[in-house]
Amino acid sequence: MSRSDPPVLRAAFMGALALVLGLALSGCGRRGPMDAPPGASSVVEQPAEIQVDPQGRPLAPAGQKRRLPIDWLLD
Repeated sequence: MSRSDPPVLRAAFMGALALVLGLALSGCGRRGPMDAPPGASSVVEQPAEIQVDPQGRPLAPAGQKRRLPIDWLLD
């Protein structure tokens, strides 16, 4: 046994462990659409009438704009 064998064996063990964990976690969940939360109705509400500008882009709702602490980066 040479001195380079332990790091190689350690790397092989870590790779095998990562492979096993990856395969175990890949089976989590289900395929398909998400389930609705309990008590949710199946009736889809229509959005309110959206106002658009002459180019067809949606306009922001009227009202005072709320400022956030990080807005100084954008100003």
